[in-house]
Amino acid sequence: MKDLTEVRAVEIGRYIVKNKATVRSAAKAFGISKSTVHTDMTRKLGDIDNELYQQVRQVLDVNKAQRHIRGGLATREKYRHLC
Repeated sequence: MKDLTEVRAVEIGRYIVKNKATVRSAAKAFGISKSTVHTDMTRKLGDIDNELYQQVRQVLDVNKAQRHIRGGLATREKYRHLC
């Protein structure tokens, strides 16, 4: 029988691929910490389901490449409301 962490890793991986979700949004959806999601995706999922791992990796790489843009937009919105 599969370990609960393996089942969780696969479920989170499918969620990330289906929704093109960030680690933060996946953690919020599953009620766990960002570090747990990151650990499950980077360390455990590759051993469980390599094909899903590759798909998750692509989504997370895109998110990583875009995070500075999203952060800048969030900061802009924050200060726009202060004026």
